[in-house]
Amino acid sequence: MPESREDRLRLGVIIGSTRNGRFGPTVAGWFAAQAERRADLCLDLIDLAEARLPETLADHDDDPPAEVSALAPRLAAADAFVVVTPEYNHGFPAPLKTAIDWFYEEWQAKPVTFVAYGRESGGLHAIAQLRQVFTEVHAVTIRAAVSLPRYWDHFAPDGSWPRPTASCHAEVSGMLDQLTWWARALRDARRSVPYTA
Repeated sequence: MPESREDRLRLGVIIGSTRNGRFGPTVAGWFAAQAERRADLCLDLIDLAEARLPETLADHDDDPPAEVSALAPRLAAADAFVVVTPEYNHGFPAPLKTAIDWFYEEWQAKPVTFVAYGRESGGLHAIAQLRQVFTEVHAVTIRAAVSLPRYWDHFAPDGSWPRPTASCHAEVSGMLDQLTWWARALRDARRSVPYTA
Protein backbone atom coordinates (compact mmCIF):
# COMPACT_ATOMS: atom_id res chain seq x y z
CA MET A 1 0.00 0.00 0.00
CA PRO A 2 1.50 3.38 -0.96
CA GLU A 3 2.36 5.74 1.85
CA SER A 4 0.26 8.83 2.46
CA ARG A 5 1.91 12.17 1.86
CA GLU A 6 1.78 12.88 5.60
CA ASP A 7 3.54 9.61 6.45
CA ARG A 8 6.45 10.05 4.03
CA LEU A 9 9.82 10.74 5.57
CA ARG A 10 11.11 14.28 5.11
CA LEU A 11 14.71 14.20 3.92
CA GLY A 12 16.86 17.32 4.09
CA VAL A 13 19.63 17.22 1.48
CA ILE A 14 22.28 19.78 2.42
CA ILE A 15 24.78 21.10 -0.14
CA GLY A 16 27.78 21.84 2.08
CA SER A 17 30.07 23.75 -0.29
CA THR A 18 29.63 27.44 -1.08
CA ARG A 19 32.81 28.10 -3.05
CA ASN A 20 32.92 29.36 -6.64
CA GLY A 21 33.03 26.60 -9.23
CA ARG A 22 31.75 24.00 -6.74
CA PHE A 23 30.66 20.55 -7.88
CA GLY A 24 28.20 20.12 -4.99
CA PRO A 25 25.00 21.06 -6.86
CA THR A 26 25.82 18.48 -9.55
CA VAL A 27 26.28 15.73 -6.97
CA ALA A 28 23.20 16.83 -5.02
CA GLY A 29 21.10 16.90 -8.17
CA TRP A 30 22.14 13.37 -9.06
CA PHE A 31 21.47 12.13 -5.53
CA ALA A 32 18.09 13.89 -5.34
CA ALA A 33 17.01 12.27 -8.61
CA GLN A 34 17.81 8.85 -7.13
CA ALA A 35 16.06 9.57 -3.84
CA GLU A 36 12.94 11.04 -5.46
CA ARG A 37 12.23 7.67 -7.06
CA ARG A 38 11.27 6.38 -3.64
CA ALA A 39 7.63 6.73 -2.63
CA ASP A 40 8.55 6.95 1.07
CA LEU A 41 10.60 10.16 0.80
CA CYS A 42 9.84 13.86 0.43
CA LEU A 43 12.97 15.91 -0.29
CA ASP A 44 14.00 19.41 0.70
CA LEU A 45 17.19 20.55 -1.08
CA ILE A 46 19.05 23.00 1.17
CA ASP A 47 21.87 24.90 -0.53
CA LEU A 48 24.09 26.68 2.00
CA ALA A 49 25.22 29.10 -0.71
CA GLU A 50 21.61 30.27 -0.97
CA ALA A 51 20.94 30.16 2.78
CA ARG A 52 23.73 32.73 3.35
CA LEU A 53 24.11 32.02 7.05
CA PRO A 54 26.30 34.56 8.85
CA GLU A 55 29.90 33.49 9.41
CA THR A 56 29.99 34.89 12.95
CA LEU A 57 27.92 32.98 15.49
CA ALA A 58 25.69 34.91 17.87
CA ASP A 59 25.81 34.72 21.65
CA HIS A 60 23.27 32.39 23.29
CA ASP A 61 21.21 35.36 24.52
CA ASP A 62 21.09 37.10 21.14
CA ASP A 63 18.14 36.83 18.78
CA PRO A 64 19.04 34.67 15.78
CA PRO A 65 19.70 36.47 12.50
CA ALA A 66 16.95 36.38 9.89
CA GLU A 67 18.84 33.85 7.75
CA VAL A 68 19.09 31.44 10.68
CA SER A 69 15.41 31.88 11.55
CA ALA A 70 14.48 31.18 7.93
CA LEU A 71 16.41 27.90 7.77
CA ALA A 72 15.50 26.59 11.23
CA PRO A 73 11.96 25.39 10.37
CA ARG A 74 13.21 23.48 7.34
CA LEU A 75 15.79 21.64 9.44
CA ALA A 76 13.29 21.05 12.25
CA ALA A 77 10.80 19.53 9.80
CA ALA A 78 13.30 17.01 8.45
CA ASP A 79 13.23 13.41 9.68
CA ALA A 80 16.72 12.71 8.31
CA PHE A 81 19.61 14.44 6.57
CA VAL A 82 22.02 13.69 3.75
CA VAL A 83 25.00 16.03 3.68
CA VAL A 84 26.66 16.46 0.29
CA THR A 85 30.22 17.57 0.95
CA PRO A 86 33.56 17.90 -0.76
CA GLU A 87 36.83 17.19 0.99
CA TYR A 88 39.23 20.12 1.22
CA ASN A 89 42.67 19.42 2.73
CA HIS A 90 41.43 16.27 4.52
CA GLY A 91 38.45 18.12 5.99
CA PHE A 92 35.02 19.51 5.20
CA PRO A 93 34.15 23.12 4.27
CA ALA A 94 34.06 25.81 6.94
CA PRO A 95 30.56 27.05 5.93
CA LEU A 96 29.22 23.56 6.67
CA LYS A 97 30.66 23.64 10.20
CA THR A 98 29.15 27.08 10.73
CA ALA A 99 25.78 25.81 9.53
CA ILE A 100 25.88 22.91 11.96
CA ASP A 101 26.85 25.19 14.84
CA TRP A 102 24.03 27.68 14.24
CA PHE A 103 21.50 24.98 15.19
CA TYR A 104 21.12 22.40 17.92
CA GLU A 105 17.66 20.98 18.60
CA GLU A 106 17.01 20.74 14.86
CA TRP A 107 19.63 17.94 14.59
CA GLN A 108 18.76 15.99 17.71
CA ALA A 109 17.73 12.32 17.50
CA LYS A 110 17.72 12.35 13.70
CA PRO A 111 19.83 10.18 11.38
CA VAL A 112 22.49 11.75 9.19
CA THR A 113 24.57 10.31 6.41
CA PHE A 114 26.83 11.65 3.69
CA VAL A 115 27.56 11.82 -0.01
CA ALA A 116 31.19 12.94 -0.18
CA TYR A 117 33.47 13.58 -3.10
CA GLY A 118 37.15 14.35 -3.46
CA ARG A 119 40.42 13.11 -4.75
CA GLU A 120 41.65 9.56 -4.03
CA SER A 121 40.05 9.45 -0.58
CA GLY A 122 36.61 10.17 -2.01
CA GLY A 123 35.79 12.47 0.89
CA LEU A 124 36.22 9.81 3.58
CA HIS A 125 38.32 12.16 5.76
CA ALA A 126 35.52 14.74 5.65
CA ILE A 127 32.95 12.06 6.54
CA ALA A 128 35.01 10.90 9.53
CA GLN A 129 35.19 14.42 10.91
CA LEU A 130 31.50 15.09 10.31
CA ARG A 131 30.55 11.95 12.21
CA GLN A 132 32.27 13.40 15.30
CA VAL A 133 30.64 16.80 14.89
CA PHE A 134 27.11 15.47 14.38
CA THR A 135 27.44 13.13 17.35
CA GLU A 136 28.13 16.16 19.53
CA VAL A 137 24.80 17.74 18.54
CA HIS A 138 22.99 14.46 19.32
CA ALA A 139 22.37 13.40 15.74
CA VAL A 140 22.74 9.73 14.80
CA THR A 141 25.21 9.12 11.99
CA ILE A 142 24.59 5.87 10.15
CA ARG A 143 27.22 3.51 8.79
CA ALA A 144 26.23 3.61 5.11
CA ALA A 145 27.45 6.57 3.06
CA VAL A 146 28.47 7.26 -0.53
CA SER A 147 32.10 8.09 -1.32
CA LEU A 148 33.09 9.42 -4.73
CA PRO A 149 36.87 9.18 -5.25
CA ARG A 150 38.24 11.00 -8.28
CA TYR A 151 34.69 12.07 -9.14
CA TRP A 152 35.85 13.70 -12.37
CA ASP A 153 36.48 10.20 -13.77
CA HIS A 154 32.77 9.39 -13.56
CA PHE A 155 31.71 11.56 -16.49
CA ALA A 156 30.17 9.85 -19.52
CA PRO A 157 31.46 10.66 -23.02
CA ASP A 158 28.57 13.09 -23.57
CA GLY A 159 29.53 15.01 -20.44
CA SER A 160 26.71 13.72 -18.26
CA TRP A 161 27.44 12.61 -14.72
CA PRO A 162 27.82 9.99 -13.46
CA ARG A 163 28.40 7.21 -15.96
CA PRO A 164 25.57 4.61 -15.97
CA THR A 165 28.07 1.96 -14.86
CA ALA A 166 29.40 3.96 -11.88
CA SER A 167 29.21 2.03 -8.62
CA CYS A 168 27.66 4.99 -6.80
CA HIS A 169 24.24 4.18 -8.29
CA ALA A 170 24.04 0.93 -6.33
CA GLU A 171 25.54 2.49 -3.20
CA VAL A 172 22.73 5.05 -2.98
CA SER A 173 20.04 2.39 -2.82
CA GLY A 174 21.60 0.58 0.14
CA MET A 175 22.35 3.83 1.91
CA LEU A 176 18.76 5.03 1.58
CA ASP A 177 17.43 1.71 2.85
CA GLN A 178 19.51 2.09 6.01
CA LEU A 179 18.75 5.80 6.40
CA THR A 180 14.99 5.36 6.08
CA TRP A 181 15.00 2.54 8.65
CA TRP A 182 16.69 4.81 11.17
CA ALA A 183 14.56 7.80 10.20
CA ARG A 184 11.33 5.91 10.79
CA ALA A 185 12.54 4.36 14.05
CA LEU A 186 13.75 7.68 15.44
CA ARG A 187 10.67 9.58 14.27
CA ASP A 188 8.46 7.07 16.06
CA ALA A 189 10.63 7.36 19.17
CA ARG A 190 10.48 11.19 19.16
CA ARG A 191 6.72 11.07 18.81
CA SER A 192 6.45 8.64 21.70
CA VAL A 193 8.94 10.26 24.08
CA PRO A 194 10.39 13.74 23.48
CA TYR A 195 14.18 13.67 23.21
CA THR A 196 16.14 15.54 25.85
CA ALA A 197 19.86 16.26 25.49
